[in-house]
Amino acid sequence: MINSKLQISNCYNINQLRLESWNSLKLESSKLGENSKGSAEEKKQIETVKKDLKKLESIESYFALPGIHRLELLFEMMERQEYTAFAHKISEITKLLVSDKYRSNPNVLEDEDLSTDQLEAIDKYDGKGKNYFEVLFVEDISLQEENKLRSDLKEVCTSSDQFNYGVVVQKTFEDAMIALKFNSNIQAVVIRYAPPYKSKKITPVLEPFVQSVLDLDMNSKSEIRLGPVLGRLVKKFRPEIDTYYVTDTSLGNLKDSTLKTFDRIFYRAEDVQELHLTILRGIYKRFETPFFSALKEYSKKPTGVFHAMPISRGNSVFKSRWINDFGNFYGRNMFLAETSSTKGGLDSLLQPTGTLKTAQKMASKAYGSLNTFFVTNGTSTSNKIVVQALVKPGDVVLIDRDCHKSHHYGLVLAGAYPVYLDSYPIEKYSMYGAVPLQQIKDKLLQLKEAGRMQLVKMVLLTNCTFDGFVYNVEKVMEEILAIKPDMIFLWDEAWFAFAGFTYNYKQRTGMYVADKLSKKYKTDKYRIEYKEHIKGLKKGEIPKLPDPDKVRIRVYSTQSTHKTLSSFRQGSMIHIWDQDFRKKTQNTFMEAYMTHTSTSPNYQILASLDAGRRQVQFEGYELVEKSIELAMVFRAKVNDHPRLKKYFDILTIGDFIPKEYRSSGLSEYYNPKSGWNRMDKAWKEDEFVLDPTKITIHIGRTGVDGDTFKNKYLMDQFNIQINKTSRNTVLLMTNIGTTRGSITYLTNALLKIADELDREELSLTKEENKIHQAKISSLTQDFPPLPDFSYFHHSFQAVPGVPGGNIREAFTLAYSEENYEYIPLSECRSTIEDGRTLVASSFIIPYPPGFPVLVPGQVVSEEIIHFLTVLDVTEIHGYSPELGLRVFKDSILNRQQTVTSMGSYKKKNLID
Repeated sequence: MINSKLQISNCYNINQLRLESWNSLKLESSKLGENSKGSAEEKKQIETVKKDLKKLESIESYFALPGIHRLELLFEMMERQEYTAFAHKISEITKLLVSDKYRSNPNVLEDEDLSTDQLEAIDKYDGKGKNYFEVLFVEDISLQEENKLRSDLKEVCTSSDQFNYGVVVQKTFEDAMIALKFNSNIQAVVIRYAPPYKSKKITPVLEPFVQSVLDLDMNSKSEIRLGPVLGRLVKKFRPEIDTYYVTDTSLGNLKDSTLKTFDRIFYRAEDVQELHLTILRGIYKRFETPFFSALKEYSKKPTGVFHAMPISRGNSVFKSRWINDFGNFYGRNMFLAETSSTKGGLDSLLQPTGTLKTAQKMASKAYGSLNTFFVTNGTSTSNKIVVQALVKPGDVVLIDRDCHKSHHYGLVLAGAYPVYLDSYPIEKYSMYGAVPLQQIKDKLLQLKEAGRMQLVKMVLLTNCTFDGFVYNVEKVMEEILAIKPDMIFLWDEAWFAFAGFTYNYKQRTGMYVADKLSKKYKTDKYRIEYKEHIKGLKKGEIPKLPDPDKVRIRVYSTQSTHKTLSSFRQGSMIHIWDQDFRKKTQNTFMEAYMTHTSTSPNYQILASLDAGRRQVQFEGYELVEKSIELAMVFRAKVNDHPRLKKYFDILTIGDFIPKEYRSSGLSEYYNPKSGWNRMDKAWKEDEFVLDPTKITIHIGRTGVDGDTFKNKYLMDQFNIQINKTSRNTVLLMTNIGTTRGSITYLTNALLKIADELDREELSLTKEENKIHQAKISSLTQDFPPLPDFSYFHHSFQAVPGVPGGNIREAFTLAYSEENYEYIPLSECRSTIEDGRTLVASSFIIPYPPGFPVLVPGQVVSEEIIHFLTVLDVTEIHGYSPELGLRVFKDSILNRQQTVTSMGSYKKKNLID
């Protein structure tokens, strides 16, 4: 048996271990027959192969293909000493597993031997075969009963079935959960009666990878009612999976919770064919893509176009002598699907009644929302829709200052007063982290003290951030709802669309937490917990749990589907879990949606959102887990490689998140000495966590700044696109489209860059080396301080001395050029020192970091000026180096102050 500690350091997850184990077995089996028959060397080699087979046996028992049955055949081949045939079979299986093509032609693994022609045919497979999935049966049955089940199901399968499936049988509760964790092929679960709880199959090989299952907090591990409990856990862990229950309990004795848990309940006496057809029907329902299918059908119809869009059907393109290459590049289907029609199976995005309405309902179920809306012009528009729908002029919004600029512009449009929240700075790497919960609560309590709590409508936070910082969504919502029980939350999850499809991640998404808290606050258990919590509070202490009689769950998430899932560019979704949506928000939301949504939406984008939903429901779990695995593998490779370590550091959790926000104590995902650290506890407890698919590489020791490194090395030499840079870092990310090959290519590129940097360093003269070392020192030791939000000038404060600014008034005041002037950046500091207060009249947004360091109406501080002067980026939106910083004239500020004072006086008198 292999040492489990060794496996932790070598393999991040079971899939990596599985493939490496098959590759190891392939290598060892190829050596059989190399030594003299009966020699000590041969016996040793045979023992090695048998140990490798035994190791694989514990893994393959959770998969249908190759599965435990084929391993038994391999053991028999070894016993018969058919070493050549055995090695050949291992080679075939390994090739099929690595390529993944067996899933489209699972029968190839049934064959005793594959010819060269058959293997070549599999290599050239075009993806048009039946889709394959696996069904997990959970019941403590004998091997004979298991074989009969397989036989009965195989008998009812027909060539006309749209899908193929294999059967995985697990006999215990724990083994069923392990199978779900390991095996992404499982698309349906059939639980038969009550399985026993404890697994007997967990070996030291498996133990590091199944700890989360072994740590399950079960109230009772008795065999009574474990079937329904397992069903509920399946829905929690992988909600996209169809669940069925086979029981003898009469309908009258079945609990409502059991009836709601399963998609269908069967009785033992029912025909196995009915179960088979039900399984296939469940798969087909998820496989449907209403709008995409309608668009495909429409494109096949002959039509006469006497409407807009000459490009429709490709008529203006393919007839052209001058742009037919444009048509040839995109292909005819793209143009056949271009239309202005909302009939013929198509639909209107602004008022859907058919296929688009169905597609959005299916997306809502997939992403766990109560309502989902498709958006075809990006999450910038989604953000403005939600902000404009939920807040009105004079409302107060708590918003993280370094959020996407669309939120700031949304507040300008809505006329709401922003209360800016500062993320903690990470000056060493010229970036910001996230907003501590305590700061949000402090601002909220300040507003309460000022009597403005009734105007506070929304908390707006970015989850996850550009750099991968993820909030503890449940903790944030719960503690804020304890202060203001009707607070609306807008989670900007532009970079987090994929998060709902693997368990650790989904626990930190807006939709999952909204559903969880809604259910939690309705229980008697929570009422008791709340009463005990209130009793235990000291005098003046703020509660951390909301009142179940007052709390309302109102959560919105905007999602750039195109950024991390399969969708055409600008494909976005708005997900809503708002229990007051119909009563309070639906009308204003639809007005905002109409305001920002085109009457001519791009149908290809809509179809891609529909098809992308199908993908994540079937393979989202697998693809997201794979993207995490590849990110982890890359981390390990850079950390373990001495040549890469010379110039590059993969920044860790500890580099980004201070200790006070990490109660788990986790500081890094991988350490060359101790191996892998599991992320489960941190993602459950810590205030902030780091998304491992966002990989920040510190490049300070290269002596090259981030922007130059991106352009000169990565883009120009290797055509590698990256997400973001700072002055001494580059940000990479893996996604569901990342392959092992692309990770290898990136690693090779960094090795070549390291070699080039070595050569450049050797060729430097003494003076050049001095300059080079100064650059390294600047990038590794000199850190420009990152400025916090200063404050709104009193002319633009909603209420003097209280957080909140009238950003729209400042923004529109700058419409007239008579109201502002330009001051060169080099003169700003001395102007401030002379006693003048400078107030920004526009947004100033440097890229990077890509968020406003100044907003209209904000006082320009010396810290902000210093930051702008030392910032070594060429792209600063809202700032013209030739003209200088655009600020309001003093005369305008004095006039504005008078108007504001009069307004405050009138308001006070009205209140009095």
